[in-house]
Order: sequence, then C-alpha cells, then structure tokens
Amino acid sequence: MKTEILYEDKHLLVINKPAGLATQSACMSEPDVVSELKNYLAGKNPTKAPYLGVIHRLDQPVEGILVFAKTKQAAAGLSGQFLKQYLALVEGIPAESSGKLINYLEKEGNLAKITEEGKGQKAVLTYKTLETCEQGYSLVEVTLETGRFHQIRVQFAGMGHSILGDRKYGSEKALALGGDLGLRTIALCAYKCTFTHPFTGKTMEFHITPTFLQVSFLKRKQ
Repeated sequence: MKTEILYEDKHLLVINKPAGLATQSACMSEPDVVSELKNYLAGKNPTKAPYLGVIHRLDQPVEGILVFAKTKQAAAGLSGQFLKQYLALVEGIPAESSGKLINYLEKEGNLAKITEEGKGQKAVLTYKTLETCEQGYSLVEVTLETGRFHQIRVQFAGMGHSILGDRKYGSEKALALGGDLGLRTIALCAYKCTFTHPFTGKTMEFHITPTFLQVSFLKRKQ
C-alpha cells in the first residue's frame, strides 16, 4: 500500500498521500487512496463492507495529509472544520513577506483561471514567506480559508510566483528551477492539518515533512 497511515481509531483515519497517487480515481484500473484504504479496512473485517467517507481531497501530484471518516456519524462531525496548511517552493521572492490573496476562480475542464469579481468562486488564502534562496525561489507557508479547485496553484501563478514543478500552471522559469533541483513533481505539500475529533472533542494536529524539502531546498542551502 502506497498510502501511509498516520493515525487510526474506530471513527477516522489520518493518512499521508504520496505525490502522484489520486485521492479517488474514476478509472477502475488506476490505483487511488480510497481503493487502498477500502481494501485495508476490508482485510481487517472481511464480513462487513467498509465505510469510508471522503472529507477532502488533494490534487494527484500533491502530497500531504488527508482525513477520512470510518462512519457516517464521523463524516458529519468532520465536515468543514479543518485548518489546512501547506508548504510550497515558489519562483522568486514575494514582495510582501506575508499577505492575503483574494481572487475569483472559474473552472474550465481540468484547469482553473482567475476571473473578475462576481464570477466564479471566491478563493481566499494567507501566506507567509519562511525562507528565501539565492537560486531564485522561496519557501512559503500557505493557510487555506477556502478550498477551491487548484486554488493555491492558480493564485500563486497569478501573482507571478508559480510553484516549482507545476506543469499545469508553472512558468518556464519555475519549471527550469524545479528541474535544476531534481523535482519529480510539484513542490506543494499539505503538511499540517488541525481539527477537532468529532466524538472526543480533542484537538487533533498532524504534520509531516514534505519530500521536496528532503531532496531540494535544504540541500541547496548547505
């Protein structure tokens, strides 16, 4: 199983989705997180069809933390209450070290684009620059206030700071930087997730170290 389980109890599963694995695929022959987890749960209890509630998703090339419900009651309690934070390597250095991006996004097929106010869906995120590198890119932390299709990727591309390795929205420079660093996928990771357990009321917080930090940014800074 490619999916890494970070936490499990009778109500929910918290996992680390690797880059390149779809959360849920429409193609029966293509592996995805949901299929892997359902097979895992079925193996633990072969007499009962497993329930797996998909609470949120990640783009296929993006790695990071996802939470799934194991019961309908847990799914209802989890819906809409996550604080999701991402780390990304972006082209250049943002003029403001921190800020809020507010745009309106429209979806066209498998792409999204920024449109004028009042059209599409409102997309809001905040960001903070954590480090900069003389090679021409920055490490930023992103906190989502809305969860729109390809939101982080589109909004950063729109402000002129494409995410390294992003083959859909990245500039030529961002793709070149990603190639120089040996990135095999987009340098974007849902690295931290905080929520309230739907039954215990306990604050649950999980975080991981993005693979792209292990192979790129830190090495180039040494």
